[in-house]
Amino acid sequence: MDKNILFVAIQAAVKAGKKIKNVYDDPNADFEIEKKADNSPLTIADRKAHEVIASTLADTPYPILSEEGKKIPVEERQSWNELWIVDPLDGTKEFIKRNGEFTVNIAYVRKGIPEAGVIYVPEKQVLYFADYAEGAFKINNVTEENLPASFDELTACAHRLPYPQEPDHTFMVVASRSHLTEETEKYIAEMKEKHGHVETVSIGSSLKLCLIAEGKADVYPRFAPTMEWDTAAGHAIVRAAGKEVYQAGSLLPLQYNKTDLLNPWFIAE
Repeated sequence: MDKNILFVAIQAAVKAGKKIKNVYDDPNADFEIEKKADNSPLTIADRKAHEVIASTLADTPYPILSEEGKKIPVEERQSWNELWIVDPLDGTKEFIKRNGEFTVNIAYVRKGIPEAGVIYVPEKQVLYFADYAEGAFKINNVTEENLPASFDELTACAHRLPYPQEPDHTFMVVASRSHLTEETEKYIAEMKEKHGHVETVSIGSSLKLCLIAEGKADVYPRFAPTMEWDTAAGHAIVRAAGKEVYQAGSLLPLQYNKTDLLNPWFIAE
């Protein structure tokens, strides 16, 4: 996609991350509030992040699909050949647990395929971004105040993904911290039979897909429900890093802006 437009999405994600961090760091925020309550820190952070993303992306030619806008009629959104798929705060359980493993996700999708993506980690100030034609990148210590002025300046100081694999690399399976199912445990056992020594790592939100893109993890099996906005940005970054997210039991990649926004089970590798 156009690098200038992708840079707008990067700016949107970083701005949203700042809004989330302000709520997250508020000493008066009561994280014991039921997460569905209108005035919970989670709801406030989610809403503020969505507002800044929507206003920033309003300068681009593409409509937005997100959990906030999931009631858009199917007929209307399926007429969109190009769109943003957004999760303003991915990792709700991690946010409430205060473990820092939550992200801002923005993906550019064309004809059902995630072609560019941005993931920002507010607590760690880490930015992942990718375009299928340009590649996948990671950069640390990014804030709204120090974000480079253009896409090219950003890529010049970022690390290209995946990282080179260590010679003594141990096969690693990444799993959800909050959704470790019986099917996932069975899959991990199968990998141990196939590869011998296998390590598992648990982490929240779309960071699981980031580990695949980095090459630090070899496979991420997901045998539990996810929505399109949970995976689109990470999928774009994985694709740009030369990997893929397949529907479980198939060689078909996940598709987006479907009639049903629920993803099938999948394997990223």
